Amino acid sequence: MNLIPADLTLNGKPARAKQPATAPAAVTSTLTSNAPSTAITSGNNAGDSTASTIAASVPPPAPPVISSSPLATPTLTAGVASVTHLTEKLSEYMNAADLKKVKEAYRFSDEMHLGQVRKSGEPYISHPIAVAEICADWKLDAQAIMAALLHDVMEDQDVKKDELIERFGAPVANLVDGLSKLDKIEFQSQIEAQAENFRKMLLAMASDVRVILIKLADRLHNMRTMEVMAPNKKARISRETMEVYVPIAHRLGLNNIYRELQDLSFSHLYPLRYRTLAKAVKAARGNRREVVTKILESVKNTLGVAGIEAEVYGREKTLFGIYKKMRNKHLSFSQVLDVYGFRVVVDTFPNCYVALGTLHSLYKPMPGKFKDYIAIRKLNGYQSLHTTLIGPYGTPVEFQIRTQEMHRTAESGVAAHWLYKNADSNLSDMQQRTHAWLQSLLDIQQQTGDSAEFLEHVKVDLFPDSVYVFTPKSKIIALPRGATPIDFAYSIHTGIGDHTVSAMINHEPVSLRTELRNGDIVEIVTDSNSRPSPSWLSFVRTGKARSAIRHHLRTINLPESITLGEQLLAQALTSLGMSALLEEHLTERLLNESSAKSLDELYADIGIGKRMAALVARHIFGLRGGESASAPIDHNSATELDPVTICGSEGVSVQLAPCCLPIPGDSIIGQLRRDQGLLVHTTDCTIAKRQKTKEPDRWIAVKWGTEMNRRFDCRIKLLINNEKGILARVAAEIGESDANITYVGMDEDKDNVLHQLRFTIQVKDRVHLAGLLRNVRRVNGVNRILRERS
Repeated sequence: MNLIPADLTLNGKPARAKQPATAPAAVTSTLTSNAPSTAITSGNNAGDSTASTIAASVPPPAPPVISSSPLATPTLTAGVASVTHLTEKLSEYMNAADLKKVKEAYRFSDEMHLGQVRKSGEPYISHPIAVAEICADWKLDAQAIMAALLHDVMEDQDVKKDELIERFGAPVANLVDGLSKLDKIEFQSQIEAQAENFRKMLLAMASDVRVILIKLADRLHNMRTMEVMAPNKKARISRETMEVYVPIAHRLGLNNIYRELQDLSFSHLYPLRYRTLAKAVKAARGNRREVVTKILESVKNTLGVAGIEAEVYGREKTLFGIYKKMRNKHLSFSQVLDVYGFRVVVDTFPNCYVALGTLHSLYKPMPGKFKDYIAIRKLNGYQSLHTTLIGPYGTPVEFQIRTQEMHRTAESGVAAHWLYKNADSNLSDMQQRTHAWLQSLLDIQQQTGDSAEFLEHVKVDLFPDSVYVFTPKSKIIALPRGATPIDFAYSIHTGIGDHTVSAMINHEPVSLRTELRNGDIVEIVTDSNSRPSPSWLSFVRTGKARSAIRHHLRTINLPESITLGEQLLAQALTSLGMSALLEEHLTERLLNESSAKSLDELYADIGIGKRMAALVARHIFGLRGGESASAPIDHNSATELDPVTICGSEGVSVQLAPCCLPIPGDSIIGQLRRDQGLLVHTTDCTIAKRQKTKEPDRWIAVKWGTEMNRRFDCRIKLLINNEKGILARVAAEIGESDANITYVGMDEDKDNVLHQLRFTIQVKDRVHLAGLLRNVRRVNGVNRILRERS
């Protein structure tokens, strides 16, 4: 049954159309009924082993030719717009009632986009149809197909959500709304607008995964038809695709989409490299056909003798997989292609392991090249046995062994078991993992200050490489590569992460910044009085941990941040010759224009480095009728303000840089770090000098207070003779100099004659340190002593 007759011509008067009045009333471009299916039909879930069917790796089709004359209207080929192919796909699994609803959505979308054409000259309706066809390949329900057909009507044609609810129901309207960009809202920058659009889309995905499935289908068709775009726009869209949509597709197990988006992005970002590799692959394929054929025949015969029913076929890497491996491992083209790939799809779960043993008897396995992703599946639900064998002619050959169900999940991922369809039934393990990740997006959103920060946290969690560790009760926890015990603690529960004091790995105490490895047993020690440290942000790996730590620092230390921010703004206003007191009418205008809810929130933002005091003061100056708030601002203006006084008791809102460890008496300068408050460096710190060159507007003048109420860490280094009792004598002299030792380290030279001793000590100020250095220098056996810098 066809939704629309195949010979339907798009004509009639458009209700809302972007096309100028000079455009032809009837769009006569022929719509190809189906965008070309991806050539990448199968492959390994691991990033550098991505593969495609050998006979199907071809470059994208050439774009249509459009007249370059500025006066010429694009000549559109006379024809019709057809949805025949889409209808045929839907008829395979939809009933008549659902098909009728989809037909109504198509007609509405056709009417809304009437007169609108794509840059290629095709009628715009061709794009929603192509997106719907990709969704139909996943056998998504009628609501999702309707949303795919309508996904641009809110954004492009100003159709209101209420109208969609009335015509197609709230579920469809919510899907379309989640897919629509926020073009009507004014943002301060393109980056902020992009971040807010991603935030809206990802949060909509958290409540209904169909949003991201439709969005991925939309992005895939746009990438397939992007040849007519300007090179800079192609590069920007491809880079965005590679950074966000490719990892999301991988995270959801949509490996066909993941691989094709990778190759398409590669072809648009590096067209010359893409064409060169495509040509080389085509030439090399024939030279290797004999080897592939021999391995296929041997494997089929061996499995047949063992009584195992299996489909066996060869694979070759995608062009991007080849390029990435050449670049990362500094390999030549021939070295990459020498690693062949074969997939064995068997009928039952036990036969996966039987087939593995059979293959190991046929070819010798390479040590350390076996991975069991069936027993411990990947984060996105992927399951297979991976093994690399030494094939004929000494060539490494990779095999993937899986069942038909595993293969379906590996290729379609979450689309094979979409969560919302089985809301009342027990969730599979893959569904539970996906649901947990989607729920973590909501947790991150609740603890995140703005859209850019939210996107930053989510990107961290989209890396495909994972490490699998165990709780003391043998529960498996999957974390990104490079994760630490702090990430592990927050993955269990935010409360555990917040109160972590130490960790044990494999029953041995370790530092909290230790990177976890596959198979580690991790135990977290907590204390109800412990709180997150700002230093954790320098080594945590997951978005959930990072957002939770930042949220805690913002809320728990809020009074300190408000006090610091108020002080910074008062000094900035004084430096501009203004009173630090804000009039009521100015306060109201300032809060409205800065999007802050209260003065305390504004002060807190300044205190944690989210806003610059000098810029806020300049804005207030403009509101009071002085120089325009939008006038150019000297980046050195922040350092010309009256210095902020450092007393040493400010808490975590003001920290001393660990690279140079300033002490009272040192010449110092302050760095306002985003969401982490003020960091104090010595003025001669090499790290501070480099960072000041990059972000000069984030540095302010600071000075030491007259009364210090604490002691300060300082590092010293000694060159000593290797003799008995020297360490005891030095330590005793430091103690007699009224300093506390917090760390001792020793480096031995090759000749075992001299030693380097390193101490971290606590002193009052530079005068105290100078006296200590004089006293220790007089100790017998000490050849040299100095303060150690970064």
